Parts: sequence; structure tokens; C-alpha cells
Amino acid sequence: MSYRKIDIDAYDEDVLLDGELCEPDPRDPAQVLSDAKQKQAAVRSTLAKGDIPGALGIALDSTPYGPNVEEAKNLTLQTVVSILNSTKSSEINNVVKVLSQDAQDTLMKYLYKGMGMPGWGDVSGSVLLGWHEKLTEVAGTGCIVRVMTDRRTV
Repeated sequence: MSYRKIDIDAYDEDVLLDGELCEPDPRDPAQVLSDAKQKQAAVRSTLAKGDIPGALGIALDSTPYGPNVEEAKNLTLQTVVSILNSTKSSEINNVVKVLSQDAQDTLMKYLYKGMGMPGWGDVSGSVLLGWHEKLTEVAGTGCIVRVMTDRRTV
């Protein structure tokens, strides 16, 4: 409960706004949602062929970020989690090693987002923690630091 009646930050010329911290996604929100749906279909067909690294690469490429694209963000999260759930635990190390550093960082963002969603921990919490463990082994703690300091949230 806040007892402050006046927003003093409104009078401070040095205050940082969310829009100043990172660039918003330059695409239109409808375009972002359309791209997310197309990626979901491409991921399904790639998973049907058994190409998990390829499916993960598709899902982690040009992910939606910024305001006004929440539906696309949730759709992409569901797509990534479906890939993670369909991967055998013995294959995780090989899949993570194939990813680029940017893709590893983006995957870590989705792992944290999945862990932070209410109710998701019950469904796929152990899967997310298993991926987190393997990803940290391969990418190191620098991956965690980059994800925690990046202002572009997925």
C-alpha cells in the first residue's frame, strides 16, 4: 500500500521510462502475432520430422518483445515449452550445444518466463528445471547474467 499521494517521478526530468530503456519491436502487433502463428506451424512440422534443434531454432528466431504483443509472446512461450516437453532428457545437451549464444540467451528467457507463470510449474516445472540445468552447464552463468540484465522481455 502506497501512502504517497503525489507522483514525484512525474516532476523529475532524469527519470527513465520503459520505452527509453529498450527499443520496442518495430513490427506491427498484428504482424507479430501472424509471425508467431506461422512459426508455431513450422515448429510442428519440424517436430514431426524429429528435428528438435531445428524446431528450437525456428521458435527462438526473432522472438516478440516489448509492449502490445502479449498474445504473440504467450503463443511463442507455448511453442517453446511444447518443444522442451517433447525432448528426451538425454538429448538436451546436444540440442543446447547446437544453439548460438543469442539463442541460448533467448531460451533462458523463456525458461524463466515459464517458471514465473502461475500454474506452469505444476505442468512442466521439472522439464523447465532440467533444461535450465543443462543450459547453465553449456552456456555458463554468463547466460543467466545476460538474461537478467536484458530489458527486452519475452
